[in-house]
Amino acid sequence: MKSQVLVFEQFGGYGKAMQTPTKVLIVEDEVHALMGLAELISGWGYRTETARDGVEGYEKVLAWDPAIVVTDLKMPRMDGIGLLTKLTDSGNSNLAVVVLTAQGSVELAVDAMKLGAYDFISKPVDATRLKTILANAVRQRNTELELEVTRRQLRQSGVLGALVGHSKPMQEVFGLIERIAPSNVSVLITGESGTGKELVARTLHDLSDRKDRPFVAVNCAAIPETLMESEIFGHEKGSFTGAMERRAGCFELAEEGTLLLDELGEMPIGTQAKLLRVLEERKLRRLGARNEQDVDVRVLAATNRNPEEAVAAGQLRSDLFYRLNVFHIHMPPLREHREDIPDMVEAMLEEMNQKHGRRVVGVSAAVQERLQQHEWPGNARELRNLMERAVILSSDAGMVEIAHLPPGFGKVFVPPAPAADGNSVQVRVGATVGEAEKLLILRTLEHTGQNKTRAAEILGVSLKTLHNKLKEYEYQRESAS
Repeated sequence: MKSQVLVFEQFGGYGKAMQTPTKVLIVEDEVHALMGLAELISGWGYRTETARDGVEGYEKVLAWDPAIVVTDLKMPRMDGIGLLTKLTDSGNSNLAVVVLTAQGSVELAVDAMKLGAYDFISKPVDATRLKTILANAVRQRNTELELEVTRRQLRQSGVLGALVGHSKPMQEVFGLIERIAPSNVSVLITGESGTGKELVARTLHDLSDRKDRPFVAVNCAAIPETLMESEIFGHEKGSFTGAMERRAGCFELAEEGTLLLDELGEMPIGTQAKLLRVLEERKLRRLGARNEQDVDVRVLAATNRNPEEAVAAGQLRSDLFYRLNVFHIHMPPLREHREDIPDMVEAMLEEMNQKHGRRVVGVSAAVQERLQQHEWPGNARELRNLMERAVILSSDAGMVEIAHLPPGFGKVFVPPAPAADGNSVQVRVGATVGEAEKLLILRTLEHTGQNKTRAAEILGVSLKTLHNKLKEYEYQRESAS
């Protein structure tokens, strides 16, 4: 169904038409009650239409596209619950359904609310209460439509939450986020380190109805294996050596909100089994506790590994993977959407100017060229760190120049033909970028005597990125053997 632009404003509980009154469909099998409601609601400035049962009501919803449906529960052919179920299944989230219920049928009204009804009112109808319900439904629908328009405008401008990008890969990510965010389904977010997986998770949270509740992110790679279960599920006092007091875990901290499990592949297999049980039963038990407790948390997971390969290698439980992989969002590496770099740089400069109290106005053409030449092994995180460094070094109200970049950044290095000495790297013609990158990393480590911190500095990447690359090479070696 098409979304109807709301052009109705409420003043002091009364409606004032600006262009076209809001449409209200009334579904009631008792003729006198039907006509009375239509006359009453029309008198408040709404445009009304009527139907005698759920079957006729559903047909008129499809043909007339009302903003609000006021329906009785007890009707022939199709009752109010049946109508509500069909409307919910049709996917029209902007349609508000108000249920009329006879005295003593409150249980049915509660069931209707669980199915998605906006509100209910008992018969005989209290006119003042009904007018208030309709006004509130209009106001809420107006807000939802405004948010939808804003989201579309932001996406068209290349911005969705903290994510930036006009490119086709990023627009595809934006489209997935918009469709998935309003639901409570689990989402698996994949991509190389630094591509913005946590930003995707935060955007999913911010565009959901959980946005006013906590967003909790936990990096599974940063938690010692012995403390993993305690951090995620919590523990009781005395449950293990050093447990001096009761402590809530990440699930409890994220109650009614969103929990991101970053680097899921680093979670021990035993903990993965307990996590799966929590996801399936929506109950958890703290370490050392006797009783379980209900949890209401949307769980998102992220990994920089190929999840299918992690399952094949026994590092990720297949049942947990399938449970979390209801929807899959893959963040492309920056080298695959370089056309977004100018927009990303503009957004990052604005952020860094605010953070450091500067007024850097942009980057020079020479810098922009270097940014396009770079391979970006650290992806968007590397770009952000580069822009922060440049803003700090740049003059106030000036431009980012080549001098503000790390020495040699972005230059295309072609090794000379003669045999390489110990401080140079030769790459064969036809080698892939990944092969060249691996050779450079391993030779740099040799040069630093396996000092990973120093190697990361020379390579211009984070220490975490270097560790992830080495893990990847180790897995490739084991798979090949």
